[in-house]
Amino acid sequence: MEKYIRVVSLLLALSLLACGKKEKSTNGKLNIVTTTTMITDMISSIGGDKVSVQGLMGSGVDPHLYKASEGDVTKLTQADVIFYNGLHLEGKLEDVFEKMKHSNKKTIALSDCLAKEKLIVSENFASNYDPHIWFQIDYWIQCVTYAAAELGKLDAKNKEAYLKNASNYIASLKSLKQQNENLVSTLPTEKRILITAHDAFNYFGKLYDFQVVGLQGLSTATEAGVQDVQNLANFIIEKNVKAIFVESSVPKRTIEALQASVQSKNHEVVIGGELFSDALGTTNTPEATYVGMYTHNMSTIVNGLK
Repeated sequence: MEKYIRVVSLLLALSLLACGKKEKSTNGKLNIVTTTTMITDMISSIGGDKVSVQGLMGSGVDPHLYKASEGDVTKLTQADVIFYNGLHLEGKLEDVFEKMKHSNKKTIALSDCLAKEKLIVSENFASNYDPHIWFQIDYWIQCVTYAAAELGKLDAKNKEAYLKNASNYIASLKSLKQQNENLVSTLPTEKRILITAHDAFNYFGKLYDFQVVGLQGLSTATEAGVQDVQNLANFIIEKNVKAIFVESSVPKRTIEALQASVQSKNHEVVIGGELFSDALGTTNTPEATYVGMYTHNMSTIVNGLK
């Protein structure tokens, strides 16, 4: 891993020297690079036709394990600004962003706008904070406001357009939150136990009063052991949980192993469907947007646990 970081850092340094500092891309638009699909959706919605956005990670990509390719390095060095999640969601790639910041490259961690006391603390994660902040809709709204303000600083002549687009996007997020609250109210509190492949849904659980249990830790780099599977299987039986869920960016085998363990104890649990955790859905599907992803997840969870 250290060799990887050294190679990427060297490529970035050489490219930065070669490219020099750019204020705008050749088409007159801000050239923006984003990391995760959730951030790509946000920045594209705020920027509209005033910006050019390139996302590094696509549908089904796990940001915890992501490694930049040579093509990604080119995108990063040619960007006017880079938006990323922070809180070590992007793993070692954040070390690269910090190095770029010292080379006059504008890099923005959206999580910087959130008060640390509002974040979920985790002793088992590199940053000590759960990075899956997009599942707390109010936090994501704060990130939208922050991103729009930063874009306005970089491109003052289009500031009003960014603020207007951000306002429209925030309205859709507030509507989503209300829609979610209406749907989850149909699920009795005692049935609100969400079991998934890894701990991506703690902010979701806190917002909608779910007990959330992940087979793996906050990062998918953490492997679940046999004892972890056995313990969770016993928990499912004890709580009479009806459904468990796979994730689009995590191999299904861990949840399938959990289901098999429960069944070996003469108890039945179904796989209630696929949730989108660390990445949005495939391009040109409803789940390819943040609102569509969250709508799908909430519907899948509530229907599965009913």
